[in-house]
Amino acid sequence: MRGESGRAFIGVDVGTASARAGIFDPAGRLLATARHPIKVWHEPGDIVEQSSEDIWQACATAIRAAMAEAKLAPDAIAGIGFDATCSLVVLGDNDRPLTVSRSGDPQRNIIVWMDHRAVEQADRISKTGHPVLRHVGGIISPEMETPKILWLKEHLPATYAAARQYFDLADYLTWRASGDAARSICTVTCKWTYLAHGGGWHDGYFREVGLGELIADDHARIGNRIVEPATALGAGLTAEAAADLGLKPGTPVAASLIDAHAGAVGTIGGLVGNEPVDALDRLAYIMGTSACIMASTAEPRFVPGVWGPYFSAMLPGRWLNEGGQSAAGAGIDHLVRAHPGYAEAAVAAEQAGYGILEFLERRVLARSPSLSDAARLAKDYHVLPEFLGNRSPFADPDARAIMAGLDLERTIESLEALYVAGLCGLAYGLADVVDAMRAQGIQCGLMVISGGAAKSPLVRQIMADTTGLAVALPATPEPVLLGSAMLGAVAGGAYESIDAAMHAMSKLGEIAAPDAGLSGFHAAKRKVHHLLQVMDRESRAVMKAV
Repeated sequence: MRGESGRAFIGVDVGTASARAGIFDPAGRLLATARHPIKVWHEPGDIVEQSSEDIWQACATAIRAAMAEAKLAPDAIAGIGFDATCSLVVLGDNDRPLTVSRSGDPQRNIIVWMDHRAVEQADRISKTGHPVLRHVGGIISPEMETPKILWLKEHLPATYAAARQYFDLADYLTWRASGDAARSICTVTCKWTYLAHGGGWHDGYFREVGLGELIADDHARIGNRIVEPATALGAGLTAEAAADLGLKPGTPVAASLIDAHAGAVGTIGGLVGNEPVDALDRLAYIMGTSACIMASTAEPRFVPGVWGPYFSAMLPGRWLNEGGQSAAGAGIDHLVRAHPGYAEAAVAAEQAGYGILEFLERRVLARSPSLSDAARLAKDYHVLPEFLGNRSPFADPDARAIMAGLDLERTIESLEALYVAGLCGLAYGLADVVDAMRAQGIQCGLMVISGGAAKSPLVRQIMADTTGLAVALPATPEPVLLGSAMLGAVAGGAYESIDAAMHAMSKLGEIAAPDAGLSGFHAAKRKVHHLLQVMDRESRAVMKAV
């Protein structure tokens, strides 16, 4: 086989639209990758559902395809790690799927992370003011799991009564692989209000919010064995899982990470030459359908409107703060498609052999003196891209997008300007989170960006110019998969810790330095950005009174 020491590790990443598998050698070099789509059901009312069986089969298909591309035998794999979106999986007796859908379809047993059906439940939970909520910025998000479970209790009581296991999707995958129902500190701490630094599950919280049933049998339905990410689970792959995945029974399976956290692990330890790395001086920005901004600290830091501090939820022994934007890539896609010039641009992009966003970016850069100056195309267009609310630092799930400066133009040039304005809007949301972190003493040195949009030089430069931070691109083309593969490498004994795996397997590539010459331009546009946020809040308040 290819790879050092005759070993390789698999990372599996389950996003919103697909399952992906990547195979890496001990130095973090990508040997092969493959993906397979997964089903998503959308219903009115911000309802989004998936199937755990469909996702497992998509993982299997992706792993088999990657193994075939790498030309590896099953015994070449020394460990496997999983990451996934923070979606809620519900199982009943005999581990059968239970519907979370008003359709009654048992296939639809996952409430997807971006599903906002539980806004009312989240609001009621937040109003309790329970002390555990300090660790979610004081306001729990409808994207977290207890509001979703409370929604099930109130709207699908038969499912709630029959449920025997509630899993975060990443933990479901490791259970399916190993038969071990242990939950990762990452998932339960970041999305379930588990306090890893002391107290664990707080029974008073569940009673107060109306979910006292989850306390029964030592919290068996939500997890009564909590382990650190990368812990080896069970006896490795079960015979049944190994047959599904085309791998060897007993292959070590690692406790999981949430997808964004896997991206951070795959990037923030990256070396620049042989310089020592301080992960506490780096922010991780993972930009996909949504976006997460993560910072690690030695001591707990409470940041209003930002999730955390979470102990050992990503890096063992360190505290994690997590900001985010509920619609990042999804918001830009929606913005571009809504423009009247989209159809013409899509045809031209296809003819040129590019995706629509790459096509727009190439045109933008062709008529701009520099990457930084490209932002000036958006001088008169302003976009507040909060299509799915503001996750942080305002923790306002009811926030919505606003666009200002629109005219009757239908040209591709107008679409280009709107695209750049959308990127600026995302960058200003990121800058709001960075400013909130800085205000609480969190170090913000280098920012490492990953995810599909990270490959865009324009995106990286706008983020650098807006935040004033140097923005680095990981050397690997698949940082999220690498982060999951690192888990497998630790579980398989190749490295003694996540820290050791990060230093051995990741490196940084290009670094975009901020251009001080654009600081005044972006400061002005940020003022408009904040005015749009005020307009959104005040207009909602006016209409709420009607």
